[in-house]
Amino acid sequence: MNEDSLQPNGISQQPSPTTSTYQPFVPDVDFEQPINDNLDAKDRENQPLLGRMDHAPGYNHFPDDPSFSYVIKQAEIAIDNSVFPERIYQGSSGSYFVKDPNCKTIGVFKPKDEEPYGLLNPKWIKWLHKNCCPCCFGRSCLIPNQGYLSEAGASLVSTKLGLNIVPKTKVAKLVSETFNYGRLDREKTRMKHAINDHFPKLGRRFNRLGLRPKIGSFQLFMEGYKDAEYWLRRLELAPLPLNLQSRFQLQFERLVVLDYIIRNTDRGNDNWLIRYDQPSLSSSPNASLTNSTISESSSEWNNVQEPDIKIAAIDNGLAFPFKHPDSWRAYPYHWAWLPQAKIPFSKDTKELVLPYLSDMNFVQDLCDDLYTLFKIDKGFDRHMFEKQMSVMRGQILNLTQALKDGKSPVQLVQMPAVIVERSKGHVGTTSKFRSFSDTFTQRFQNKSPFFSWC
Repeated sequence: MNEDSLQPNGISQQPSPTTSTYQPFVPDVDFEQPINDNLDAKDRENQPLLGRMDHAPGYNHFPDDPSFSYVIKQAEIAIDNSVFPERIYQGSSGSYFVKDPNCKTIGVFKPKDEEPYGLLNPKWIKWLHKNCCPCCFGRSCLIPNQGYLSEAGASLVSTKLGLNIVPKTKVAKLVSETFNYGRLDREKTRMKHAINDHFPKLGRRFNRLGLRPKIGSFQLFMEGYKDAEYWLRRLELAPLPLNLQSRFQLQFERLVVLDYIIRNTDRGNDNWLIRYDQPSLSSSPNASLTNSTISESSSEWNNVQEPDIKIAAIDNGLAFPFKHPDSWRAYPYHWAWLPQAKIPFSKDTKELVLPYLSDMNFVQDLCDDLYTLFKIDKGFDRHMFEKQMSVMRGQILNLTQALKDGKSPVQLVQMPAVIVERSKGHVGTTSKFRSFSDTFTQRFQNKSPFFSWC
């Protein structure tokens, strides 16, 4: 299969233009029998040239979530109709607002190869970082270029624990001319279009005429939410009512539980969101029924909209480390400096998550689900994944103990880092038959990062 073929479990990264490997601009041709030779020239001209992705079985198909499948389908239809995703200029990765055919934002797509340390990252700050300061490049505790899996994994953890704090996120594939593609990709696409225009029969034999689809994380867009920093500053001047303070505290604790379990290394106040629906007055539909002959009833009746506050945890791409930070930076949780972090975990939070976290069968099921998700990556390594799960098990162990002891979030993050490793066993005499046993060992991390505050 040539390099332009669709890969169900990932995408092939294109070599850097600076490498010594020579690649001609003439595209590869796959002489397969066309799907339908009965199409006339007019029908062929009207077919979309960006993707031709429908022939891949299971492509962007989520049988267990038809509503999510519908959203993805709307995004694909929009792209086919030239409603392209728009790049988000904030942040360090290539991420895009995805729209539906009506130009309404419906999701955020983050391609794998445009992640902070991806080959096609479009942000100059990371290029300078990589080339001018290589000693500080990357995070030594994370597996490179797996941020899209971390995004989807955080959503999975949130759903299984009933936190519902992460917008629904899944791994998907999209193609758009607004994504950042290499020069070779775009030149090949132009050449294919030229061949198809002059030799239609030959053009029909290409696997695709357009740019290659990109695999990445697709997260549903949260309407009406703003950066936490925006609302936190305002709530300092105008505190919430007592009932809303309690509701906000419960949402905050769910954010803490999520971040601690997945060991999020990038949780600042600019990458979690708050939606605050303030109380407002709206005209009652029955206001027109007032007796206009009575002067006291001249004013309209009004309904008071109940205030509400919600939290959404986004930007979870730098989580699931294979070891605790032990080099230069500690990557602390920035919510630990908020006043809400000093309040002990509530009874509601304990009743929500303790039954799950205390059940080793549930923890193992969670690890199995994450394994099913993470193994779709072409660079998946089972042993590195097991290290990631060892860190997560240690986090769950600490969190369980903190909840039972009535500790607060700030006391939780001060607990020593624990790693719960699966004991390795050997079946046979060679490493080829090595397997993991069902026993676990616990150990503390001795090495600490140089800077503990950043």
